[in-house]
Amino acid sequence: MSTPSTAVRVPAGALRRFLGNFPTGVTVVTCRRGDVVHGATVNAFTSVSLDPPLILTALNRNSRACAHLTDGAFVVNVLGEAQRDVAMHFAGRPMADPVPWLDEHGDHPRLAGAVGHLFCRVWRNYDGGDHVLHVAEVTDLALRGGRPLLFHRGEFPRLADGDPVWSLSLDGHAPQFTTIR
Repeated sequence: MSTPSTAVRVPAGALRRFLGNFPTGVTVVTCRRGDVVHGATVNAFTSVSLDPPLILTALNRNSRACAHLTDGAFVVNVLGEAQRDVAMHFAGRPMADPVPWLDEHGDHPRLAGAVGHLFCRVWRNYDGGDHVLHVAEVTDLALRGGRPLLFHRGEFPRLADGDPVWSLSLDGHAPQFTTIR
């Protein structure tokens, strides 16, 4: 292995292929701006802080969706494993069926069938090179539970049978599948 050098720039394609080896969950970020509902498939998503409750999502600064997250509210929809078509739809490959919206006409449009929803309000935006890093405060969450949609090496693998599914246990009580406040 060679010693890292600041003079050599890692090619974007090589970095993308390398990072594709890191399995991630798949989310769709949705928001309403005026009369229009927007959405984008995002796997650059992570937790930042528990106190205050912050998450981060990164969008390419040239994407149409990026400008919609500079301020205001949005929802992070954590997709379920049966939602590959929804992930591809919001990545630019329209699906034949209608988008399965919940509250499409409300302030927090979200997707039916997701294993969970994080209701967020933009907290800060940061320059992230060719992306904008949108840090948001989580204002509410809802967990339906189930098996999440995964992305790894350009494909959507499934969890093995017997692997745990998304659930939430509070103080040893049964899993809650309703809005948590």
